[in-house]
Amino acid sequence: MNRYISFERPDGTKSFGRLEGDKVIDLGATGADAWLKDVLAGDLATLPATGEFAADAVKLLPVVPNPEKILCVGLNYATHVAETGREQKEHPAIFTRWADSLIADGDAMVRPPESERFDYEGELAVVIGKGGRRIAPENAWEHVAGFAPFNDGSIRDWQRHNIQFTPGKTWPGTGGFGPSMVVASDVEDLAAQRVQTRVNGELVQDQPVSDMIWDIPTVIAYCSTFTDLKPGDVIASGTPGGVGDKRKPPLYLKAGDTVEVSIGVIGTLTNPVIDEA
Repeated sequence: MNRYISFERPDGTKSFGRLEGDKVIDLGATGADAWLKDVLAGDLATLPATGEFAADAVKLLPVVPNPEKILCVGLNYATHVAETGREQKEHPAIFTRWADSLIADGDAMVRPPESERFDYEGELAVVIGKGGRRIAPENAWEHVAGFAPFNDGSIRDWQRHNIQFTPGKTWPGTGGFGPSMVVASDVEDLAAQRVQTRVNGELVQDQPVSDMIWDIPTVIAYCSTFTDLKPGDVIASGTPGGVGDKRKPPLYLKAGDTVEVSIGVIGTLTNPVIDEA
């Protein structure tokens, strides 16, 4: 299974590469920063190696550290719609997240002092490979580079200030994304992969991707109608039921907690939680 990561080299420059066991095969041009999003429209398998590192010698970055767009699908599992008490709409709910909110696997999710309701949302992230506008659903898979686990960490206090989600959805240090991108063609049965979230080892979310209300081709077609999707853009496809805010009693994240988001063969994203200093 081909897994690609973004990372910081020992000399401090940024790059991307392929994981091979305990090695990282560097695929970025040397001597300067190199970005995964710049090569996603091509054939990753044909990229020449420019170096090699031990995996523990590099610092992981979010899978795509600098996407032009992060589009998030709200209310895409019926269980989550039901627990929020909202009405299922005819079209997907889409909100945005900023790239500077992203953190890598192993990095800490940061609870700001303004929040007492810091929540998890395990999700499947779709990474766009070939860009496009008004992509037909039947052609959507041609535009997908791969998949990764995502944690749409949410500041519920601020999310509920008004009817718009954005103030609670894009705080620095809240969007876990990683550890790696699995190439789409390597995932034989995406629908059967389960989105599972654990807090301190306790399973709190668990549903198959097949339970989405709007599947990936539908979401890509919808989003590409109102915006031009670019290589490296990220679509966080929605969270299942079981979010902390709706549990009885609520389960909010606090310093010392650990959150894991697992998506079958795609992998597991792990982030500890700290309070903002």
